[in-house]
Amino acid sequence: MWRQALLYFRTHSYHADNCQAKETLQNEDEEDIKAAQWIFKPMGSERMEMRKRQMSTTQETPGAAQAQHGTGNRGSNACCFCWCCCCSCSCLTVRNQDEERARRTSHELQAEGIPNCEESPAPTLEEVNAWAQSFDKLMLTPAGRNAFREFLRTEFSEENMLFWMACEELKQESNKSVIEEKARLIYEDYISILSPKEVSLDSRVREVINRNMLEPSQHTFDDAQLQIYTLMHRDSYPRFMNSAIYKDLLQSLSEKSIEA
Repeated sequence: MWRQALLYFRTHSYHADNCQAKETLQNEDEEDIKAAQWIFKPMGSERMEMRKRQMSTTQETPGAAQAQHGTGNRGSNACCFCWCCCCSCSCLTVRNQDEERARRTSHELQAEGIPNCEESPAPTLEEVNAWAQSFDKLMLTPAGRNAFREFLRTEFSEENMLFWMACEELKQESNKSVIEEKARLIYEDYISILSPKEVSLDSRVREVINRNMLEPSQHTFDDAQLQIYTLMHRDSYPRFMNSAIYKDLLQSLSEKSIEA
């Protein structure tokens, strides 16, 4: 009897344990499902939120582009420090002045073009032949200087002749104020390293000029003028004598002389 009771007790305990285990597993499964739903639900919400943001961003793009365009317009008139300002500021004024100065300088250079040559009668055959004898004879006549200057222009060294001629003009002046003004212009045009027409001078001559500019006179640029004269004589003059400009002029005058 007691054996049957023990067997019944064990069997009942086994079924009870099985039921409890099933309930435990079922509860754990439900908790896992809930946890999974809790985990994946925000992801779906986030996706929906991202889609909403994309939709709103797409709708707001035209307005933002217009605002950015307007900001860009303001930025073009603004300085480097105040991008949002819409009025003129000091650095904008300086920038506009620099651009205006550059445009004015370019316009002046275009209007200036090729400087006018000296007025002189047409050279004779004798004069042109004499140019071949020495550089001094070439530089003595206006026609010779004009022909040589035309050749220098083809070699982009016309400033040498212009500087030499400016020094010659300075020597003819006697008025002190005029001398000072012309000396300043010569320095700015041909001596200053910022000038596009700067001539080639050594440091010694430049130091002499800087000292002479303290009290300008007719002879302020004598050393520089001599150096440029020597440069033209040794460097440019031999090429001029072999140039088409000189040979064509000589041939033209020879043909006219034969016809006469």
